[in-house]
Amino acid sequence: MTSVEQQGAAIEFAGVSKWYGNFRVLRNVSLTIPTGGRVVLCGPSGSGKSTLIRCINQLETYQEGKILVDGTQVDSKLKAIDSVRREVGMVFQSFALFPHLTIIENCMLAPIHVRKMSGRDARAVAMEHLEKVRIENQADKYPTQLSGGQQQRAAIARALCMRPKIMLFDEPTSALDPEMVKEVLDTMVALAADGMTMICVTHEMGFARRVADRVIFMDSGEIVESAPPGEFFDTPRNSRTKAFLGQILH
Repeated sequence: MTSVEQQGAAIEFAGVSKWYGNFRVLRNVSLTIPTGGRVVLCGPSGSGKSTLIRCINQLETYQEGKILVDGTQVDSKLKAIDSVRREVGMVFQSFALFPHLTIIENCMLAPIHVRKMSGRDARAVAMEHLEKVRIENQADKYPTQLSGGQQQRAAIARALCMRPKIMLFDEPTSALDPEMVKEVLDTMVALAADGMTMICVTHEMGFARRVADRVIFMDSGEIVESAPPGEFFDTPRNSRTKAFLGQILH
């Protein structure tokens, strides 16, 4: 048993299924992510990857099974969903920054209104995390004044300002120009090095090989293959995984 496994589960999925009308987007998904774990979800478009992670903080609801975050079951009836969301930061494909607020104001908003920090403390925390993602000199600019890579790093800093235990990334580089991808991935690599529990939906297979301790391939709402990166890339077992890697790597 590794030291990560000994720390217990950060997130548990047990038989999770979800439908959109008659379409079943998740099929009996079971998965345990240990505290400090770094998991990359990959697979074709429409395979359920983004839906799965959005169920963690109830941006999507599921109809069967259960999800536990740090031992607390998460569902649409949970009165304490806000307390779970405080511990789970999320970074989206589209940045989702408020355009009428400066970068530092974007970062201060949730700590003030959710964590009940003073403006002074929230500003100090915001600057700490803007420095961590190396855009502290952009603090007083508005989102439209930043490059796409800088905006995504600002979105990461904003999520970190809530001091979450878990970070979710939903294709964080897919909206970026190729030359901006590396700066965002480098920021995520640094987070992983700090021991943050991370789930990342991405097609950046170099990042997966470098950072993940487990890579999961999903197709048609199911987990088809789950393995450490060396095994996943070098000796995949499932024919669907092999076909996917054949397309994306070549």
